[in-house]
Amino acid sequence: MNNQEIAKKVIDALGGRENVNSVAHCATRLRVMVKDEGKINKEVIENLEKVQGAFFNSGQYQIIFGTGTVNKMYDEVVALGLPTSSKDDMKAEAAKQGNWFQRAIRTFGDVFVPIIPVIVATGLFMGVRGLLTALGMTLPADVTTYTQILTDTAFIILPGLVVWSTFRVFGGNPAVGIVLGMMLVSGSLPNAWAVASGGEVTAMNFFGFIPVVGLQGSVLPAFIIGVVGAKFEKAIRKIVPDVIDLLVTPFVTLLVMSILGLFVIGPVFHVVENYILIATKAILNMPFGLGGFLIGGVHQLIVVSGVHHIFNLLEVQLLAADHANPFNAIITAAMTAQGAATVAVGVKTKNPKLKTLAFPAALSAFLGITEPAIFGVNLRFRKPFFLSLIAGAIGGGLASILGLAGTGNGITIIPGTMLYIGNGQLAQYLLMVAVSFVLGFALTYMFGYEDEKEVATEVETERLVQEETTGNIPAALQNETLVTPIVGDVVALADVNDPVFSSGAMGQGIAVKPSQGVVYAPADAEVSIAFATGHAFGLKTTNGAEVLIHVGIDTVTMNGEGFEQKVAQGDKVKAGDVLGTFDSNKIAAAGLDDTTMVIVTNTADFSSVAPVATGSVAKGDALIEVKA
Repeated sequence: MNNQEIAKKVIDALGGRENVNSVAHCATRLRVMVKDEGKINKEVIENLEKVQGAFFNSGQYQIIFGTGTVNKMYDEVVALGLPTSSKDDMKAEAAKQGNWFQRAIRTFGDVFVPIIPVIVATGLFMGVRGLLTALGMTLPADVTTYTQILTDTAFIILPGLVVWSTFRVFGGNPAVGIVLGMMLVSGSLPNAWAVASGGEVTAMNFFGFIPVVGLQGSVLPAFIIGVVGAKFEKAIRKIVPDVIDLLVTPFVTLLVMSILGLFVIGPVFHVVENYILIATKAILNMPFGLGGFLIGGVHQLIVVSGVHHIFNLLEVQLLAADHANPFNAIITAAMTAQGAATVAVGVKTKNPKLKTLAFPAALSAFLGITEPAIFGVNLRFRKPFFLSLIAGAIGGGLASILGLAGTGNGITIIPGTMLYIGNGQLAQYLLMVAVSFVLGFALTYMFGYEDEKEVATEVETERLVQEETTGNIPAALQNETLVTPIVGDVVALADVNDPVFSSGAMGQGIAVKPSQGVVYAPADAEVSIAFATGHAFGLKTTNGAEVLIHVGIDTVTMNGEGFEQKVAQGDKVKAGDVLGTFDSNKIAAAGLDDTTMVIVTNTADFSSVAPVATGSVAKGDALIEVKA
């Protein structure tokens, strides 16, 4: 199929243009805001050519096409009439989705993700400096000073970065935010690290009783100050006349928020942050690697939930406090196991489309992005995903036992190697990655995946063996005429007010508007389905037709009220036998339609399934002709 043909099938499977509010794309995914998730045919989309996976998250249906391809597919769906929006517009719409906790964690992600690149760069600088030292190189004093500038600056001004990003996310002026943040680490204030070291530098006492220090390396106080400051600035702007807004709003915001930040929010939340840090370290330092085992086991589950950005806050706190990040190694173990499980599926499957999907998804995981592996492969087949959690837990436990801690965050597995070169832990890091990979691959290859074609072949073989040994060979399909199970007026299936039936998706057939509340067997058959609610019956006739009789539209919601079932699954019936009864008045009172559909659900097995009745039908009248 070419891109245009794929795009048409995507739109159809999304429920048509009318079910799409807007579409945008990122580097790898088509991001679609839909009106009704229930109208998406997810199985069709996931099996389309060039689709590497699809999942619903944060209010968006995200279809993974991969770098380059997604741009072309976006152009095609837009050309076919899908409405567009920017990623920011979609993010604003998606931000309304989910519960309060999910929205809060997404906000953490929006604040900290833009800061991660400078933390990554700082970690790499630390790695390079550590490598040079490990090689026995003695750096000149001025070079040492320069490397300290490279490695320390981001953490010294971290509150400024956090307040700036928080102002940006919450709708304040980012310039005001960064100035406010830099006030918190002003050189006029005692340096927080110098005070904490217990030397001669002590906290300043404002008004004789409020101890104040700079907030160097603080994360949570800066975040709270940013939230309050942005909301305060927006409130001031609403009441200040436009003509003096430029002068008054920044002045009042900086004045009030610097007082609150230094004397109230800063001291209070600095204490809270310290307790969070203590609790985090307590979990990470649990004996026998239990902390790593726990985190490694649940991390990819948290990724699926979309709230994994909480780790950004914790990692940045650890780096600011100790310049070491144990989370990085544990997360690396979880992601390595996920990628390894995907490799196992790719190696084992004989399906060429799945192979072309699995290996690029695994490569993406090893470069630090596991969503294609999770949603495109592992979660789709379930067992690979859950077995990778076990492997990730063991790898995470090993990381804790080895005491692994990266010098940065935001990069893992292959790129993450740089975070362990300079701290003397490269060999241990590679061992942990190898163990996580081997476990993830072996568990999945041995227990987690069986090729669908192979399973289908085994089932068919087992069926043939049973037929051979028992002699219970089903009769070949034969022509037959189904008589009407309902007395009433014939309605063309296309005119039924239910797209599942009217589209023919369930099979070909016809409908009847009842004039009597009795359901009869349309042929000699076995009852294969007898719903407890009495609103539907499935039959397999002696000639091989599989027939669904569905009384009314959405009548399952009546929970059996007004229906009485006369047969049970496995019963043998003759044409004209009573299957059940129903009360059309009660269906009408429930605001529902009693039109009854009669569908041959295995239509594809026959050369022809054709309605033969028109007008009114009575008991015993021919309704549908089935030809083998």
